[in-house]
Amino acid sequence: MSTTGTAVLADVMVPGATLPEWSIPLTPTVIVSTAIATRDFQDVHHDRDVAQAAGSKDVFMNILTSTAYVERYVNDWVREQTGDGAVVRGIAIRLGAPAYPYDTLTFTGSVESVEDGVAVLKVTGSVSLGDHVIGTVKVAVA
Repeated sequence: MSTTGTAVLADVMVPGATLPEWSIPLTPTVIVSTAIATRDFQDVHHDRDVAQAAGSKDVFMNILTSTAYVERYVNDWVREQTGDGAVVRGIAIRLGAPAYPYDTLTFTGSVESVEDGVAVLKVTGSVSLGDHVIGTVKVAVA
């Protein structure tokens, strides 16, 4: 991260600061291709018949994709603020409602705390059934 970017990041990483909402339309292609791209060949992520036989409404997003979208959401916001990408120090997530095709995954977030050069951001990704992913992302500020 550049020196200028770090100074700007320290200015925007204040507790209570909110990130802009970001929405992703979930198509079958998004669900299947991201499962394959993350080498998750579990059939419930790419085969509707198998997913339904297992009791699911449809194929659903895998945890690796959910985690990647959480990281992208924070990284894109940091890049908009500073021109540089985030230095992510850690991500912790919990999954909730499944993310199915033909829904929209909408992210919101806020800066919870800044301590010892690390900001902790709370991130939530919601679908029509409720919160799909809730977590925290730790980002280096200085």
